[in-house]
Amino acid sequence: VQHLVESGGDSVQAGGSLRLSCVVTDYTYTRPSLAWFRQAPGKDREGVAAISPGGGATDYIDSVKDRFSISRDDDKKTVYLQMNSLLPEDTGMYYCAARFGWDNSPFDEAKYPYWGRGTQVTVSS
Repeated sequence: VQHLVESGGDSVQAGGSLRLSCVVTDYTYTRPSLAWFRQAPGKDREGVAAISPGGGATDYIDSVKDRFSISRDDDKKTVYLQMNSLLPEDTGMYYCAARFGWDNSPFDEAKYPYWGRGTQVTVSS
């Protein structure tokens, strides 16, 4: 059973930066794919960034490309989301999720059985 704990959420001004972290415990032999999702108030949850088990492939939604970067450190069992040039529309609860396998639909929530509880990001204008 995967256990995920996010941290790093905060309140920042537009244009600022944050780095989110998610520690993924309880996997030993098979590396999972990892992803960050977010949910703004009154909106559906959406995938933001995903990284393959080996770290060689990543994917982003268009609205965060060139501003966000996902990375992983498997020695620390941690996935990161570096967020730069933050915008008010980036506000939301950010969730870390894990699954096994990698395919051309990395933001399909139904494929992720393991989720963290989220960390809040608030960007003010």
